[in-house]
Amino acid sequence: MRDTRESRLLLVLLVAIAFALITVDIRGGEDSPLDGARQAAASVFGPVEEGVASAVDPIGNAVSAVRDSDERYDRISALERENAELKQRLGSDVRNRARVVELDKLRKTAGAGQYGVKGAQVIAIGAAQGFSWTVTIDVGSKDGIRRDMTVINGDGLVGRVTTVGPSTATVVLAIDPDFTVGTRMEKSGELGFANGQGDRSLRVQLLNGKAKIKKGDRLVTFGSRANKPFVPGVPVGEVVRVDPSGGDLTRTLVVRPYVGFTKLDIVGVVVEPPRENPRDTVLPPKPAKPKPAPTVTVTVKPSSSPSASANRS
Repeated sequence: MRDTRESRLLLVLLVAIAFALITVDIRGGEDSPLDGARQAAASVFGPVEEGVASAVDPIGNAVSAVRDSDERYDRISALERENAELKQRLGSDVRNRARVVELDKLRKTAGAGQYGVKGAQVIAIGAAQGFSWTVTIDVGSKDGIRRDMTVINGDGLVGRVTTVGPSTATVVLAIDPDFTVGTRMEKSGELGFANGQGDRSLRVQLLNGKAKIKKGDRLVTFGSRANKPFVPGVPVGEVVRVDPSGGDLTRTLVVRPYVGFTKLDIVGVVVEPPRENPRDTVLPPKPAKPKPAPTVTVTVKPSSSPSASANRS
């Protein structure tokens, strides 16, 4: 169409008619005179709109599902992280409580023997310098640790220091087959030498083959010259078997150590020996023997029944 005055007037007239129809349709509502035309248009274009909608809706649903799935995944991941953190925190709390107990036992043992100790933690386990049973602790020369110092925990003798680095040290355990420590029996004072046997109990050779020893008797360290490598009075273990002497000059004992070597964690290196030999004072108190329950004998005398009395009469 050419741009003439008539065409412009026609365009203005069409726009005016369109606005008029819109106004009439809006004011008429459901009774609008244009309702029939609108329904006819809907019947023509409706299927097309539904087809387009059916093609578009799965895409929209998929996008929505992916968005919801991402939100659910993020929430599940957050819950899993919170759960893992909670388990770690609870596990750490349990471990810390166990360490507090171990430190308290170590403090009491050191106090009973008047040992000056440097607390340490076992950080590794393994053979070193030809020994079979060793652990590594997290203290060294910068902490005042020297070779041939006694190592204890809250239960008793752990071993001795063999090598020392600036911040770590190696400890050979009392159960190592090459480990030997002088021992003294509680009360009787009988002397002997304890040797490690790996994962078995300690083997002790008493110097007196005629010594009277029984199951349950206890041993402590005898001590070394200048307190190296062993300070005196450290609990070693309890006798579980006494082998017959057979006329030998020595007597063999099987001793269960007090220390649980498979679960070492907190230990103490004795950096200052006691001023006096503590002898048996570091040993734990013996459990009280249960008192036998008193027995009461009750004698019940049978009474004569009325029927028996009647028969006698």
